[in-house]
Amino acid sequence: MFDIKEHPHKRKNILTGEWVLVSPNRSKRPWQGKVESMPNDNRPEYDPHCYLCPGNARSDGSKNTDYKETYVFINDFSALLADTPLGSINNNDLLVATSESGICKVICFSPDHSLTLPLMDEIDIEKVVNLWQSEFFEISNNNAIKYIQIFENKGDMMGCSNPHPHGQIWASSSIPLELEKETNQQKQYYETHNRSLLSDYIEVEIEQKERIVVENEHFLVVVPFWAVWPYETMIISKRHVTDITKFYEQEKKSLADILKKLTIKYDNLFNISFPYSAGMHQSPVNDGLHEEWHWHMHFYPPLLRSANVKKFMVGYEMLGMPQRDITPEMAAEKLRQQIKVHYNNKLDTNRN
Repeated sequence: MFDIKEHPHKRKNILTGEWVLVSPNRSKRPWQGKVESMPNDNRPEYDPHCYLCPGNARSDGSKNTDYKETYVFINDFSALLADTPLGSINNNDLLVATSESGICKVICFSPDHSLTLPLMDEIDIEKVVNLWQSEFFEISNNNAIKYIQIFENKGDMMGCSNPHPHGQIWASSSIPLELEKETNQQKQYYETHNRSLLSDYIEVEIEQKERIVVENEHFLVVVPFWAVWPYETMIISKRHVTDITKFYEQEKKSLADILKKLTIKYDNLFNISFPYSAGMHQSPVNDGLHEEWHWHMHFYPPLLRSANVKKFMVGYEMLGMPQRDITPEMAAEKLRQQIKVHYNNKLDTNRN
């Protein structure tokens, strides 16, 4: 008899319509793959050579203000430029390109160079949430912008070029591919059921309880049923809101609380400062009404078995479809168990 916990199977990502191959039996195989070395994460509160620390010079010659809380500025090496001229090419429908404009910003979470989100006080994380909200509101007033991506790359394993606690905002003149997929899936569900897809999904998760990592009054953290990365998680707002500007004050406090709880659990899992790429998905802007959209935040960490064993997307995954060895249920259970902090005594050991 088929057992989802033991036998290979496919799971559907209801947000994109794509599939992931789950192979629980492969988790038993011996590991002789690549082992990554982990960087030393002991950093000073201020680094005179860091271009994100208060008062320091940046690459373009300008200086950061002597900021005391959060700080935001236009990225000195922006991937998108506001003044990109309109243009396109099309060579017999074979070589096709079109210009893309936008805005790229850097958000420093704290003036303290030594911190990460799990090391920050909750009240200071709330200030980051407030800045995310105000930046989304301000950028959305630019009619040339169609989507605003707020994200963080943590750790040099994820290509982060500077360990100072910071994230980014890329706002583009078109809607990115992943967001088109999620828009289409959520719209189709909303038009059929008159409810948001994620509202109904979290009801199932709350009922089953197998994949919940942590929750509070306003937010739920789950390892998605269709997760690709070993310890992938998703924060979902319990209230159906389309974007971060719709959060009330108490919800913003709750978001800060859940971010701290989740990232502490990540750090505890392998007793390191856990690397990941994380980002919010929310409604496009200046693109009509999107009542179907339900705010959520993805966390994609690469680590698989320990602090120095990384998951790679290779072979069948590059050529066929994503595949994972440990089930989402197993990953959620391991994350749930992370309560006490033992790798860094700066962390709040009373968090659960």
